Amino acid sequence: MKTNMQNERVFLTKELQQDNVFVKSKLAELSSLTGMPSRRGLERALVSENQIVNVVSDSYGHLPNEKFFYEVEARLISEGIGYQTRSINRENRSFAVDYILCDESLHIKIKNGMDKLRPMLRFINSYDGSCRTAGYFGFFRELCSNGLHVAHSNIGFSVKHKGDIVEVVVPEIRLMVEKFMDNEYYSLHRKFEVLAERPIKDLKDFVKVTAEKFKLFQYECSAKNPEPSLNARMVLDIIHRESRLLHAQPSLWVGYNAFNAVLHGKLKKTFEAQKQLDSKIFEHLLTV
Repeated sequence: MKTNMQNERVFLTKELQQDNVFVKSKLAELSSLTGMPSRRGLERALVSENQIVNVVSDSYGHLPNEKFFYEVEARLISEGIGYQTRSINRENRSFAVDYILCDESLHIKIKNGMDKLRPMLRFINSYDGSCRTAGYFGFFRELCSNGLHVAHSNIGFSVKHKGDIVEVVVPEIRLMVEKFMDNEYYSLHRKFEVLAERPIKDLKDFVKVTAEKFKLFQYECSAKNPEPSLNARMVLDIIHRESRLLHAQPSLWVGYNAFNAVLHGKLKKTFEAQKQLDSKIFEHLLTV
C-alpha cells in the first residue's frame, strides 16, 4: 500500500504489517474449470491467485481490491489527508487495510500522556464471502501498534454495478472524520480514561474470567495442567510489559488492550467477528 504523509513526520517506531492485497482475481465459468455442468445459481467461480475461493451465480458482482482500496486512497489524497497504512491479506481470501491518520491535532493521549491513539479508518473486503465489504472508524494505539475496533461509526460508500464488476464511490472522507470527532471520538476517549484509572486486582482471575466469558480460549493448559495456556500467557505478558512501559500498575485499559492484541493478532476469526468481540470486551470491562 502507499503512504501519504503530506509532510507530516513519521510517527511510528515499528514496521506495520504490509501484506499484498492486490492479488490476481477473476470470475470464471465453473463448468470450464471443472469440466462438469453446474447447477443454477452456482455458475461461476471466483478465482484468487489461481485458487477457487468462492462459487457464485451469474449475477454476482465482483469487487476487486484495486477498485476498492485505490479509490479510498485517491479520496484521501485528493482531500489532503495524511495517512499511513497497514494491510492484511488472509490466504488471498479476505483483506483489510487500515488508514491511520497522521494529523497531530487528531491524536489523544491516555492518562499519563505516554499512551497515544490516533483515528483510524478500516476498510475490509473478501473474495470468499466471509465478510461483507465495509468501512468503519477505529483507533490506532502507538504503544503496541494495535488497532481498537470499538467505535460504532461506519464509513458510508455506494456501489455501482457494471455487469459483473462492482465499482465503489467513496464520499468526502474529511467530513466523516469531522463528524466522528464531534460525535464519538472524544466520548470514547473518556471511557478509555475510565479503564485506565481502574486497577486489576487479581491478574489471573481477570484473564481467566474474561477469556471464558467470551469463549476466546481456555485459561488452563489442560484439565490435568492448571498452568496458563499459551494464549493466557500472551495476555499476561502483554499486561506486565505495557504496565512497565507506562510506569503504572496493571489497569483494565492495559488488560483490554492485551486481549485486543491476542484477538486480532492470533485468534482465527473473521474481521467482522473480531470487531464484534472487541466491542463486547470493551463494553463489558466498563461495567467491571
